[in-house]
Amino acid sequence: MRNRDAFSAQGDIDMRLLVVEDDPDLNRQLVSALEDAGYVVDKAFDGEEGLFLGESEPYDAIVLDLGLPEIDGVTVLERWRRAGLTFPVLILTARDRWSEKVAGFDAGADDYLTKPFHTEELLARLRALVRRAAGHVTSTIEIGDMSIDTRGARVFLDGAPVKMTSHEFRLLSYLSHHADRVISRSELTEHIYDQDFDRDSNTIEVFIGRLRKKIGTDRILTVRGLGYRLVDPTAADGKA
Repeated sequence: MRNRDAFSAQGDIDMRLLVVEDDPDLNRQLVSALEDAGYVVDKAFDGEEGLFLGESEPYDAIVLDLGLPEIDGVTVLERWRRAGLTFPVLILTARDRWSEKVAGFDAGADDYLTKPFHTEELLARLRALVRRAAGHVTSTIEIGDMSIDTRGARVFLDGAPVKMTSHEFRLLSYLSHHADRVISRSELTEHIYDQDFDRDSNTIEVFIGRLRKKIGTDRILTVRGLGYRLVDPTAADGKA
């Protein structure tokens, strides 16, 4: 199991992704690059498995190859969209198959990359898709005097850096992407751990406690029976 406290400063650390690619080597390379960038990543090797995971797990974005066995990528994407699933999808296409790009966009793709591609470009496009989906134009989220750099994995309070572990940052970053919305413990658990991790929602309480010690007890509110809400304590509604 990868040590998830040793993370790179490249990705939106709280995000959970799915890679659907039938080529074993490319699948492994993509998953490794995304995990090194700080993402939580699941993988599938055919369209049937990818379709199932996309319908049953809460992903923030999906990398989808179109030339898949069992069920082709365009069909998978069409079924996701018909089911009302709106997560961003970055499709992978062969260099000489321009028609695949058109079909992918018609099916509901958000962006595409042509094989072969540079990993840095894949990461940059995914960051942009995730930010747009969350309603953020830049990689920095400001909540009162707290600043969360989702790309650099850094947190600042009134300009001073706050040291955090990867789990703490993932949790805070996810809350910041959905500031002022109540997030349940189960939703937090699903987004900071991958599919194979032994998920225990009780650990969320531990991380919440650690975060409150570092950023203040008045920033993360407990909504009894529902979950947690990240607020700006200086705002009028932040004291409710």
